[in-house]
Amino acid sequence: MIRQAKGKTPRRPPPKKPPNNNQKDPVGVYCRVRPLGAEDEECCIEVISSSTIQLHAPEGFKTNRNGEYKETQYSFKRVFGVSISQMELFEHVAKPLVDDLIHGKNGLLFTYGVTGSGKTFTMTGSPGQGGLLPRSLDMIFNSIGPYQAKRYVFKTDDKNGMEVQNEVDALLERQRRENNLPVPKTPSARQKLDPEIADMIKPEEAYKADGVDEDSSYSVFVSYIEIYNNYIYDLLEETQEDVIKPKPPQSRILREDQNHNMYVAGCMEVEVKSAEEAFQVFWKGQKKRKVANTCLNRESSRSHSVLIIKLAQAPLDADGDNVLQDKNQVTVSQLCLVDLAGSERTGRTGAEGTRIREAGNINQSLLNLRTCIEILRENQLCGSNRMVPYRDSKVTHLFKNYFDGEGKVKMVVCVNPKADDYEETLLVMRFAEMTQEVEVARPVDRPICGFTPGRRNRNQAFKEELSRKLEERGGPLDRDVPSVISHLVHSLPPLPSCELTDPHDDVTLPRLIEALQHRYRIKQMMIDEYSQAANAMKAMLQDLDGNLISKDNLIHDQTGKLDEKDKIIQTNKAELERLEKRTKMQEHKIDILQKTTKIYEDDKRSLQQELETREQRLHRELSDKKRIEQRMHGVVSDTKLKWEKECDRRVIAMQLEMQNKLWVKDEKLKQLKAIVTESRTPGRPDPPPRQTQPKRPSREERLPAKRSASPSPVPTSTPVRPLHRRSRSAGGEKWVDHKPSSSMDLGTVLQPVIPNSIQVSAPSEKALSKCDRYVLTHQEVASDGEIQTKLIKGEVIKTRGGGQAVQFTDIETLKQELTTVPGRKRKSSEGKPPNGDRADGAWTDVETRCSVAMEMRAGSNMGPGYEHHGITKRRKP
Repeated sequence: MIRQAKGKTPRRPPPKKPPNNNQKDPVGVYCRVRPLGAEDEECCIEVISSSTIQLHAPEGFKTNRNGEYKETQYSFKRVFGVSISQMELFEHVAKPLVDDLIHGKNGLLFTYGVTGSGKTFTMTGSPGQGGLLPRSLDMIFNSIGPYQAKRYVFKTDDKNGMEVQNEVDALLERQRRENNLPVPKTPSARQKLDPEIADMIKPEEAYKADGVDEDSSYSVFVSYIEIYNNYIYDLLEETQEDVIKPKPPQSRILREDQNHNMYVAGCMEVEVKSAEEAFQVFWKGQKKRKVANTCLNRESSRSHSVLIIKLAQAPLDADGDNVLQDKNQVTVSQLCLVDLAGSERTGRTGAEGTRIREAGNINQSLLNLRTCIEILRENQLCGSNRMVPYRDSKVTHLFKNYFDGEGKVKMVVCVNPKADDYEETLLVMRFAEMTQEVEVARPVDRPICGFTPGRRNRNQAFKEELSRKLEERGGPLDRDVPSVISHLVHSLPPLPSCELTDPHDDVTLPRLIEALQHRYRIKQMMIDEYSQAANAMKAMLQDLDGNLISKDNLIHDQTGKLDEKDKIIQTNKAELERLEKRTKMQEHKIDILQKTTKIYEDDKRSLQQELETREQRLHRELSDKKRIEQRMHGVVSDTKLKWEKECDRRVIAMQLEMQNKLWVKDEKLKQLKAIVTESRTPGRPDPPPRQTQPKRPSREERLPAKRSASPSPVPTSTPVRPLHRRSRSAGGEKWVDHKPSSSMDLGTVLQPVIPNSIQVSAPSEKALSKCDRYVLTHQEVASDGEIQTKLIKGEVIKTRGGGQAVQFTDIETLKQELTTVPGRKRKSSEGKPPNGDRADGAWTDVETRCSVAMEMRAGSNMGPGYEHHGITKRRKP
């Protein structure tokens, strides 16, 4: 047999939701501060205002790397200090959610905080100080008490829906369930409350909602679950207790109904008719909740508890007597009150074994809640479309519809001001601050039924008027029709005895006929009176209907105008919210741009500083390079000039030496020739006149190039106008006496002495920075061949770069002259004396010629050709 392939299940189309009006409300986050315990001394939380708290780092705790204590402020919608009562907390937090529940809107309220911060007390309370949960139940039943339907008129199905039954089916259902109970409940047993939950709310603290629809019937259903180790358990489940082998509770699963709303499948929903009964059901499940004793809390919740209050309401029919038998007209709204388990650190709680596993699951579920809130916030602020991981935890998966716009969401953050919880409180505050930025779509109003309003009141008015008429006629006050008819029957005259003892009795029958005729006349009179009363009542009702219709028309007109105004207001609100959202987006972009600009400015500033540093370094390197180039240029110039002068001097010295050698040879030859000539015989003819003596180089030609004994000064720029030279008697100037190491000591009597001076062999920046004047001792060969000393003076001035420069002003010259013996000129043979004697007759004597000495030394003014006459030797006798 071939099995046919199974096709895929078609995807269910999404529910038809009303058009989105783009109206969103932020998550309302409130903060409640628990009073400090008696054993705790240091407080780390301070309430600054009704919406702001400040956290102080405890002593010995450093919040940043610099070791400074940092105070942080956090803002909430409202902050409740230690002196705030439970009633005031309920009025600001839970009362608006209960109002929305009665008007057909959903709500979610959960408490969040560190373990031991007062979450369970805030939600449940204690005798005389009822928390949010009992006060919410009390307000619900105070508001809908007179309009509740009979039990089992509303009936829940297994798919998160609600059905409507007539009163007969409801009565049969009630009898069937009461018969199935093992022990029927008596009214006294039903009214008996647990002493632990008795007197939770005082009568003067009761609240009542406004604007309750009187033409509807209401029923309240309560279910109570817990999420333990990421499993869902029904706390109201009826289990048979087996002492020998107890049966573990069965976990429940989450399902999605036809409207894509999440619900707990198979969860027991109990219909309650009073606040006491509802709280009794809650307390029954509370005793099954998982709690344990830890180092931080004697009764620490080990699971997340969720109380679901479901309110079903349906309109009355046109007569205002019974509930309309239409399932589509039933409106179901629910309020979820969630007591989250507190986050904890196993190191502080001292948990072991099962407690460590419980703490890990609690922290993981709270982390998943934080992750979902973060992604929702990111999607709304940045316009992204990241998938929110609701399915990672049962808590977020159960309440995903609320964050998608199925109702209002509020959170009460409970904090403990003791210093030991400071780090955990910081994390709680950051999560609360982030949650406030998440916006949830505003739920839409339920559609209005088309029946005429005021049906219940008209029906009650009719019944009251009928009772009044019957009371005026002596009729019963009971509104039951059979009792009224029986009372009317008994009000007629009694019938006489109808027993006939004789066939010829003519008295009994006429008397009976007369009595019946009398009763008939009374009956006709009563019918006429009742007809008149009915006509009058009908006319009165018609008048009332006419007045009511006119008022209804007026109300309809006013409602139309009000609707128009509401549409305008809604349009303005939508525009305002759009502008606010756009403003927030612009502010967010401005913040991002400001942060980016700040980062760029910091980078620009750092780059500018680095650029300035590099420019300064480059400028310094360039100045050093220029200074080194100038120094090397000076050294090269000096070295070049020095070697040029040295080469010139050596060439000139070599030329002079060669000329001197040649002149000496010429002189010797001439003298030898003269001796030979003088020693001729007398009879020998005269020799031809001797050649003209070779021309001796002139003094200028023989003068060597001037040679400086010290390095020449570096040429400077064109000096400015010479300043006036101060008198030395002032004594306020300090000199730099620069004497090169190559200077020669001439041994003169006069020496340049400069007072208040620093003597250096080479100028330095340190010496120049301490003095005002500068003098250079320079030696060179003068034109006459002697060494002369020049004192080159100048002023020390400061430059823009922070250095020193010398500006030369004048020069002083010191010269030494030697006294010399006048030279004897040799007799020339070119001219003849007047007396006709020979020109060289004086040189004919050998002894005379030998007594003349010739001297020449390098560097002397006397070169070859200059004669030095010595002392004539005395002849021996």
